[in-house]
Amino acid sequence: MIFEYYRIARCFNILRERADNIAGALDAGAHGIVVPLIYTVDDAKRCVASAKFPPEGQRGFGSPFSPHAFNGEALTEYLQSANSSLVTIIQIETKSALESVKEIAAIPGVDCLLIGPFDLGNNIGRPVLGEMHQELKDAIEKIKEAAHAEGKKVGIYCTDGQQAQSYAERGFDFISVCTDFPAITAAFSGALKTAKGEASEPEKGGVKGYDGR
Repeated sequence: MIFEYYRIARCFNILRERADNIAGALDAGAHGIVVPLIYTVDDAKRCVASAKFPPEGQRGFGSPFSPHAFNGEALTEYLQSANSSLVTIIQIETKSALESVKEIAAIPGVDCLLIGPFDLGNNIGRPVLGEMHQELKDAIEKIKEAAHAEGKKVGIYCTDGQQAQSYAERGFDFISVCTDFPAITAAFSGALKTAKGEASEPEKGGVKGYDGR
């Protein structure tokens, strides 16, 4: 499965195991869901069930809005294609989810495991306060291996392009390159320095905080 940008961009961030939130996002036209703070295998199974029409899940049918996000196809066509075309992304960022990551990756209907390194680090007692602790690095590698062993994709949040490049070279499939706050701040700061005639050296790589600082 290839995760095209437009599909990921239209995924909604969903509160943990809330079937009404998952159904509401999909019925509004989302192309998938991203579910944070999963704790157990059952949490992940309930998310999948809420995102799939029967017999694979328990999602209700009938919203007139969701088909319009798929080139205006008929409701009956959407019903037949939604289970295989919508993306279900489960975030692994708690200690208990890490411990059960192989079982979570093996769940039918889970398409991608997404790593939140900052929350994951906090939850295993290795917060990101500079360079990542080796235990956190090992945990990230464990999640990648679990996903790929089941033929699933794995994603990770990165703070800058250099860090993103390093994860791409290590075989990660779905990688963020920045967030809006640090990107906008850096762009305006650089433009201002250029306007003032001040030389601006590009920042060296390395793990930064969640806000890019």
